Amino acid sequence: MFKKFDADEQVSGQAQLKSSATRALRTAVCTQMPRFEPYVDDVVPKKARIFQVRLHNHYQLLCDEAGRVLFLQDRDGRLYPTLRLLHAYPFMLPWVQVDRGAIRHVLRGANVMCPGLTSPGGYVPPELAADQVVAVMAEGKARALAVGRMLLSVAQVLQQNQGVAIENVHVLGDEIWKRERWSASG
Repeated sequence: MFKKFDADEQVSGQAQLKSSATRALRTAVCTQMPRFEPYVDDVVPKKARIFQVRLHNHYQLLCDEAGRVLFLQDRDGRLYPTLRLLHAYPFMLPWVQVDRGAIRHVLRGANVMCPGLTSPGGYVPPELAADQVVAVMAEGKARALAVGRMLLSVAQVLQQNQGVAIENVHVLGDEIWKRERWSASG
């Protein structure tokens, strides 16, 4: 998604969130990532100044006052933590594991295919549903390499075992990863 992201071409505007929108963000984080609720004050304090950077691809970046990108949000309101945040709090999202053969493709920005999850070395927890945000782990690696959205339920992944299972949104090495801070000018 953000592999060839160019801020000059894709940013449509930015603004500071109102305090009510910041409260709504905290609520959305706690609702969408219930395991992260005890730590939400560490990342989005009650009086935090959060900046929203709107992008042309219908996503927005939510940054703290230091300029760190914390979350990506799609047009449906789904929140995707950045990999930097996910590495600091690895328990915040449910995770899936791809086999070794899928690692290089995922790192290049490809979506996760069903066979990469169902083959030996892959793992999908049975409780995942379609449209759920997940961390994508790799066989033999300790940290997440991508964040994405399940397009199929686990039952569908296991039954059809072909096609795209996870839409890849943010991956190690993409422009969001490389750009650790977001300045006020873009």
